[in-house]
Amino acid sequence: MLPKQYRLKNRSAFKATYKVKNSSHKGGVTLFAGVPKKEDVLTKVGFVVSKKVHKRAVKRNRLKRLMRESYRLLLKENNLGNSQKYLSLIFVGTENALGKNFDEINNAIKRLIEGLE
Repeated sequence: MLPKQYRLKNRSAFKATYKVKNSSHKGGVTLFAGVPKKEDVLTKVGFVVSKKVHKRAVKRNRLKRLMRESYRLLLKENNLGNSQKYLSLIFVGTENALGKNFDEINNAIKRLIEGLE
């Protein structure tokens, strides 16, 4: 599980991250990056799968768990690249990511993080 200090929780924080409109999409996962950091604080991360993607909560939660675990492993390896330059990140799962296994989701998240400038 992702440590508590890395979780993005507030509705206002999610809205502020979406408002920046800095996004990229790969392999059924979309990444929204917030405002660049000015001071040394932790990057907060949120994971979202809409009810429009699938009506079953089990399917949505599985996709969120896969994305969260992939990010946690990258954090553990300290392989996050330029993603640590932002205050907040939001990973959004889409319908294309529903049937994928962990390796495919992990590759998509790695490519999204590498693609941040």
